[in-house]
Amino acid sequence: MTVQPVPGTLYTVHAFEDLAIGQRESLMRTVMERDVALFAELSGDANPIHLCDRFAAGTRYGQRIAHGMLSASLVSALLGTRLPGPGAVYLSQTLTFLSPVKIGDVVTARVEVVELVAERRRARLFCECLVDGKAVMEGEAWVAMPPGAAA
Repeated sequence: MTVQPVPGTLYTVHAFEDLAIGQRESLMRTVMERDVALFAELSGDANPIHLCDRFAAGTRYGQRIAHGMLSASLVSALLGTRLPGPGAVYLSQTLTFLSPVKIGDVVTARVEVVELVAERRRARLFCECLVDGKAVMEGEAWVAMPPGAAA
């Protein structure tokens, strides 16, 4: 399989047989104003808590917060580019949002292999996003690996 990399994206391609319980990967990203605006445009989620300073000032957070799914999309990036990487197919995801992410926060997304089902070539991964070492989102994902995913 030929992987057409996106400039600046790190790809790691794993075959199912390369995966091991406890295997981990992570990435960090600073949530910027532009990210929130682009995510709102792309998703259609124009909730003013994400986009309007005046509205957000009157909420319990006192300021604008990033879309929860913006942080969750970092997990998708990990699954599709690093662990397991290209060829993996997202089957399901559970998420619990624990704290808001603010513009300017540095989010660390992490995934860890916690279960492997060889006969179905499936992996379950624990997923979390952290800000300053504190979990802001957690859940689990199931992915399927096609035969020869790393070929």
